[in-house]
Amino acid sequence: MAADIALRFPATTAPSRETPPAPPPSATTETPATRRVVIAISLAFIAAVLILPLAAVFTEAFRGGVSKYLESFDDPDTWAAIKLTLLVTAIAVPLNVVFGLAASWAIAKFDFRGKSVLVTLIDLPFSVSPVVSGMSYVLLFGAQGYLGHYLDTINLQIIFATPGLVLATIFVTFPFVARELIPLMQEQGSSEEEAALSLGAGGWRTFWSVTLPNVRWALLYGVLLSNARAMGEFGAVSVVSGHLRGLTNTIPLQVEILYNDYNFVAAFAVASVLAGLGLVTLAVKSALEWRYADQLAAGRRR
Repeated sequence: MAADIALRFPATTAPSRETPPAPPPSATTETPATRRVVIAISLAFIAAVLILPLAAVFTEAFRGGVSKYLESFDDPDTWAAIKLTLLVTAIAVPLNVVFGLAASWAIAKFDFRGKSVLVTLIDLPFSVSPVVSGMSYVLLFGAQGYLGHYLDTINLQIIFATPGLVLATIFVTFPFVARELIPLMQEQGSSEEEAALSLGAGGWRTFWSVTLPNVRWALLYGVLLSNARAMGEFGAVSVVSGHLRGLTNTIPLQVEILYNDYNFVAAFAVASVLAGLGLVTLAVKSALEWRYADQLAAGRRR
């Protein structure tokens, strides 16, 4: 009898209560006091290494007042250095943009032999001293260099002239644009370009209508970094310039000359121009980082 009842009315088991999963461990287990100490050390280091030196530059530049500051730019050699720096930057940065776009497009969109070698060569200026790069150009194009005699016969001077400054600047700055574009293009893939080609668009139209708009903010970000490095480069430019006053001195070299001549107010005044350009570049860079991050996230979703 009991067995029949058990068969007709099976016992209902209470629903099992699963144990909720344990919360994930905290990323940090430091105490608030430890965090405050770490943050304070970081801020103190930044203040000592970055903020105080920059503040000292502007303080010394305006020590004699605004009039003395402006008088520092009455020197013809200083104006020649400013104009030469702008000229070299105006030549080197667009060439880097062309190279960066071509290299990043080839690396991200195509597979070919020597691809890894090209990526390695793009990073070469990061590992080679700028002084070494300047010396290599002197060895190639100097009066006693491998091509010096040939250049002399065609009356072309590269070392101790503007072409040498441009070459040295290109060498130290060409990774910046490519290194900003390659990861983004790789994340975006080539599906949009393939769709454009399937609809009848040519290669150039695909590049201008699809590829370039997708990377425009990263491109501008790389141009800013390249421009800042080009205007502030000292090592490579110092080797190939010859330090000819009013002819081959850029702004960093002019600052060195003024400082060695004990013209401290003028030296810090000219240095403040570079520092100001750096701060402007930093501000624009910070603004673009938001757009660059959004574009990179959109590329990952594609």
